[in-house]
Amino acid sequence: MKLNNVKAAEGSRTARKRVGRGIGSGLGKTAGRGHKGQHSRSGGYHKVGFEGGQLPIQRRLPKVGFSTPANRFTREVRLYQINAMKDDVIDLETLKAAGVVPNETKKAKVISRGEIERAVTLKGIHATAGAKSAIEKAGGKVE
Repeated sequence: MKLNNVKAAEGSRTARKRVGRGIGSGLGKTAGRGHKGQHSRSGGYHKVGFEGGQLPIQRRLPKVGFSTPANRFTREVRLYQINAMKDDVIDLETLKAAGVVPNETKKAKVISRGEIERAVTLKGIHATAGAKSAIEKAGGKVE
């Protein structure tokens, strides 16, 4: 195989349509634009979602849902993530330093997911009831 023999795959490159070149081409006269109307004219277009003056569907349907901005700064931490950390006293700064939560985090909550086999102390971090009992069962405490 030589570089001067390399060709595109069959059917991957189609010839461009030359419109308005006579009746025999199949794209003569109106050049595939149909008869009259906005789309047959040059410069004829309408806005995306425009329905000819009828109230557009995006305005007919109700707005739904809400995403609270507080969710950007709140994170969940799992028990197995805490178990993998080396520190015995865990606060928000330790979680950020370990890369468990992003630096923009302002609140963290430990949820009962996975196992914890060592005693840790949580300072300034919330915990669910299940996570709290698992930490205390392992000999740790939640402050």
